[in-house]
Amino acid sequence: MQSLVEASSSTLMDTPGIGPVMAARLIGRTGRAHRFSTSAAFANYAGAAPVEIASADKARHRLSRSGDRQLNSVLHTIAVVQIRMPKSPGHAYYQRKLSEGKTPKEAKRCLKRRLADHVWRVMIADERKAKSLPNHGA
Repeated sequence: MQSLVEASSSTLMDTPGIGPVMAARLIGRTGRAHRFSTSAAFANYAGAAPVEIASADKARHRLSRSGDRQLNSVLHTIAVVQIRMPKSPGHAYYQRKLSEGKTPKEAKRCLKRRLADHVWRVMIADERKAKSLPNHGA
């Protein structure tokens, strides 16, 4: 899998918590990242965009149960790995959300959404870089 991910010129494995298997699953489940106009559209497709649940005077958010469940599973795994890596940016973000008063579940939901944005941006950058290389698509 690693050689295939490297052959695709992907830089996803530069992200903490993303190894060859996770990168391959992200690329395989997403296809071309340019088909999503925004990172929010990608997060919605992945089921990482929170859904507001309002009742009486209280509004809460929960994770969407729609979207690509396998892609959501990859984002969940990356989030869990980053939370367990003390020097990762995901760990710092998770701890910041906890200090803001979010529950562990809410903090993980926020991290998954942030990871969806990051993954989409990396995939878009990789596609742009591959497009600008000579002999691409010839």
